Amino acid sequence: MNRTANRKILVSGASIAGPALAYWLDRYGFEVTVVEKAARLRGGGYPIDVRGPARDVVERMGLLPRLRQAHVDTRKITFLDPDGAVIAGLRPEALTGGAEDLDLEVRRGDLADCLYGLVRDEVEFLFDDSIATLRDRADHVEVTFDSGSPRTFDLVIGADGLHSNTRRLVFGPEERFHRYLGSCFAGFTLPNDLGLSHEAVLWNVPGRAAVQYAQDPGEPVHGFLVFGRTEPPFGAFRDPRAQRDLVASMFTDAQWEVPRMVAAMRGAEDLFFDVVSQIHMPAWSSGRVALAGDAAHATSFVSGQGSSLSLIGAYVLAGELATHADHTTAYAAYERTIREFVELNQSLAGGGGSATLPRTREQLEARNEVLRTRTTLPSEGERRTAYSALVLPEYGTGLGRRASSGTR
Repeated sequence: MNRTANRKILVSGASIAGPALAYWLDRYGFEVTVVEKAARLRGGGYPIDVRGPARDVVERMGLLPRLRQAHVDTRKITFLDPDGAVIAGLRPEALTGGAEDLDLEVRRGDLADCLYGLVRDEVEFLFDDSIATLRDRADHVEVTFDSGSPRTFDLVIGADGLHSNTRRLVFGPEERFHRYLGSCFAGFTLPNDLGLSHEAVLWNVPGRAAVQYAQDPGEPVHGFLVFGRTEPPFGAFRDPRAQRDLVASMFTDAQWEVPRMVAAMRGAEDLFFDVVSQIHMPAWSSGRVALAGDAAHATSFVSGQGSSLSLIGAYVLAGELATHADHTTAYAAYERTIREFVELNQSLAGGGGSATLPRTREQLEARNEVLRTRTTLPSEGERRTAYSALVLPEYGTGLGRRASSGTR
């Protein structure tokens, strides 16, 4: 392979897609720099799923044993009525469409830590910094960081999430590509006063939901407050006080544990607020710049596939860059390989997740009737088909400078 043309690559973002991409690029012999606006690796976070081809990716990275140890192992999801009475309990696979004993469920922070551990001594990380300006000069990319440092790279890849700065700089405002699905959510931790263990409880009224998600009974639970809203609250994205006020205003008359959750949300240091949205783009690259993960094709919080698609996309993008000397051809092959799979998984989000957030009283009553009479939800088969609808490409054992075992 010709390494002279595209050897130096800047990756923006150090959550899931960024470190995964850095691992594969480094494995194939590229010189990689990762820039991350946060001051350090972000830990914690709610559980995420690794399933289908993404499980094969982490196995090829040698991470499967560690992720099995970190498996959250949620065993039951209990649905509650507005008063907190139990409607029904289902195994998680009945809701998510996953495969029992095959899917991995791990905390987002545990996955990020595993990925970072693979590459922290192999690639350059620039924390507490971000791309300020980016100029594609046809044969290289000139980058200036917020810190003021100018650098030159052969390629730049934005793996910086739903609200990608790289996408904004190269492709234009987020609003062009943002498809809002009509809901907002706030995630945070709170004490496990209910003594939950390896389970989730889900409270609903029309257009609103409260969730508590627990691993071990002695640990805090992950709380979520989800609500429908006609327009996305863009003005609250950079204002934590406005976020807390907005969420609290949507649950003023709620029962069950919701008042305690609202109080915990008010004081939470780890509050994560966002909208249930997707990113749809006609192309994931422009010149020497490409996008990966949520920056290119966010599937939304309710799809359950964001992290899996980030892992798969990173693997494919790096593999195509390793097998094509020309970045234009590599970027085109990357899209050709996974775009249909991405769009199929994006379609799972539909109207924002009716099983977890029915919008009307009629939808809620219909959902509850299904829960009382069935052990699976109607969408399970559709989801399982979408999750496994890609055969992971093989990029060969002779590429790059590292062995193919995934060990270092």
